[in-house]
Parts: sequence; C-alpha cells; structure tokens
Amino acid sequence: MSKLKTQLLQEVQRIEGVECRPSPVAGGSALFYFGKEFAHFHNDNELDLRLTKNVIQAQRLSHPSGSIHHPTRSLSSPWIELRFATANEVAHVASLVKLAVASL
Repeated sequence: MSKLKTQLLQEVQRIEGVECRPSPVAGGSALFYFGKEFAHFHNDNELDLRLTKNVIQAQRLSHPSGSIHHPTRSLSSPWIELRFATANEVAHVASLVKLAVASL
C-alpha cells in the first residue's frame, strides 16, 4: 500500500463509523460508513467516491480525463473519481470524504 493511501485511510478512519475493508462489489478495498459502501479504491492513488451530483457541482469537480475504470460515466453521476499524488491532494480528498459522509 502506498504512503499516500495509508495517510488517506488514517485520516478518514478518524470519522466515526468509517472503516476500510474489502469491497464485495468493486474488488480491492472500499470505505464503508456504518456498513454501507460509499467509496472504493481503483488503485493506491485513486478513490471513486459517492459524493452526490450537487456536491460535485458545488465543489467544481470534474471527472478525470483518461479514466480507465469509468470512461463513459455521466456528468450527472453521484460518483467521482479522485486521484491523489501529493499530501495536499490527500488532504483535499479526505475533506471530500467528510462531505460524502455528511450526505449519507
């Protein structure tokens, strides 16, 4: 597991009810909030997060170009792929996870 993924997991698992465990749907690891999957990792540097369409728009997020896992994802999807390559990006993704949990 990459250092950045470890940092992200340490940060988000501080949120009450959030845990990381194997994903029965996506394979690999996923984040659960009181037993409900709301995010999964595509790899050690990409999280697919159910954030809601309204929050995605309010945060001015866009789906990454060149997506391998969801190349035809609709712009109105409540899910967003988030890539992180720096500690600052990990902090940003962690803040988005907190927003996702607040909307569950």
